[in-house]
Amino acid sequence: MNMKPKVVILCGGRGSRMEKETEYIPKPLLKVGGKPIIWHIMKTYAHYGFNEFILCLGYKGNKIKKYFLNYETINSNFTLNMKTGWIEYKGKAQNEDWKIAFVDTGENAQTGARVKKVEEYVDSDTFMLTYGDGVADINIKELLKFHIKHKKIGTVTGVQPLSKFGELTIDLDVVTAFSEKQQVRRGFINGGFFVFNRKFFEYLNDADDCILEKYPLKSLAIDEELDAYLHKGFWQCMDTQREMGILNDLWDTGKAKWRVWK
Repeated sequence: MNMKPKVVILCGGRGSRMEKETEYIPKPLLKVGGKPIIWHIMKTYAHYGFNEFILCLGYKGNKIKKYFLNYETINSNFTLNMKTGWIEYKGKAQNEDWKIAFVDTGENAQTGARVKKVEEYVDSDTFMLTYGDGVADINIKELLKFHIKHKKIGTVTGVQPLSKFGELTIDLDVVTAFSEKQQVRRGFINGGFFVFNRKFFEYLNDADDCILEKYPLKSLAIDEELDAYLHKGFWQCMDTQREMGILNDLWDTGKAKWRVWK
């Protein structure tokens, strides 16, 4: 088994609440500061040394493949000899030390099914999982240390935005109940940035209707195998056009707290 956790990113949804923007490109490729939001997420993990990624593709997944296949060309100045096809790169803008597995998990699969379908690509005892549309100034190494210390099957990062997401009922760090899509007035909600042991795959199935945030996480909470890592710093998802505007404004004004890399 590989000891270094792989990072699984959910990138297959349709982004229905941003239908105008996602009609032609998948939400993970929508840009913040001129870069796709998935790039920002991957930069965060890579900053802490976790640079092996598994992308769960679905809706317009080929566009995500093309972005990374053309990554060097997109992010560099270069000279092209049209006759020979020879390319000379000048002043490379990016040199990411990333290893990425691109996995088609189906056009209509729900989040739990997508995770189950990449099981064979996870060759580590522990793996990380997050959504392809949320950024945070979270310390990934501290998150992993927390998970290892508490010896549970899963760890979810709890955050405190004014939004509607999965509310966590927490007793001494242990998640005792997981309720998705409830109105949150106070307390912590599901902010993604999960860590799981491989045993979590036993809570999943590859049927397209398997939703991560329903039976799998609720069952993990009932079994008292889900811990909460409470993150009180910056967190923001990009679920709407307004939230995309917020993230771009923060980036443009130098207030992007999630930019932990240099």
